[in-house]
Amino acid sequence: MGRGKFKSKPTGRRQFSTPEDMLAGTSNRPRTFRQKEAEHEKEENEETSGEESGEESEEETAKNKGTQGIIEIENPNLVKPKNLKARDLDVGKTTELSRREREELEKQRAHEHYMRLQEQGKTEQSRKDLDRLALIRQQRAEAAKKREEEKAAKEQKKAEARK
Repeated sequence: MGRGKFKSKPTGRRQFSTPEDMLAGTSNRPRTFRQKEAEHEKEENEETSGEESGEESEEETAKNKGTQGIIEIENPNLVKPKNLKARDLDVGKTTELSRREREELEKQRAHEHYMRLQEQGKTEQSRKDLDRLALIRQQRAEAAKKREEEKAAKEQKKAEARK
């Protein structure tokens, strides 16, 4: 039989449940994940309420995952969360800095100390800079004096040429 222009999907045709099936609760529609989880939780609640002692329910809530219940060896690499309460905290206690943080602080302090010495002119670099500045100022002063003398000499020549 011809299918026409459009082919049907390989997943099959849709199946609609009838209103009678829906009322009876016997529809062919698969249950969703949430519905399955809700049913599973209801079953667990019914089982725990039927138990006689509270100790057994505590054991279920503290159920170990994987092989933790079988193997009871202390793992030295396991980091246990430390729950500190506000009253247990010591405000005056300072935490120790890591190596990187300490080195960073030392580097900053050394730089600040060096810059203070630089401002005061006590480091070799600052002395060299100050000497260089003094030499440049001296050269500029000499050049300015020389220009003034040349200017005065020109003015004298002009004054003599007018006479």
